[in-house]
This record gives sequence, C-alpha cells and structure tokens, in this order.
Amino acid sequence: MEKLKIENASKNSDTITRTIRISGTTFDCIMELAEKNGISFNNVVNQIIEYGLSNLEDEKNKKKRS
Repeated sequence: MEKLKIENASKNSDTITRTIRISGTTFDCIMELAEKNGISFNNVVNQIIEYGLSNLEDEKNKKKRS
C-alpha cells in the first residue's frame, strides 16, 4: 500500500461542518503535520480520512483472507 503524502491541496467548497472528538496525542500530531506543510488542520484531517477510505479493506475481502 502506498504511504500517505500530505499535500497542499486547494480548498473544497463542498464541505459539511461536524464536531468530532480525537485524543490529545492525535491532535498534536495532526497540528504538527499542518504546521510543517503550511496547511490547515482541517486540510490534514480531510487528507487522512480520504486516504483511509480509499485504502479501506472491505468486509468481503477481509473474510476471504481469514
């Protein structure tokens, strides 16, 4: 699987505002990535989520491999 590469992506106008809870350690890690890459916290979170969803193993394949 290809590793996640944080990129300076353009803002997407199709957004929904939601509240999520994350651990303090995860927050600090995401903030550090955002600062190092000169992008927003939200941009990093969205890239991580999109990467995870794109590389999600579906249940059907998971059962076959077990």
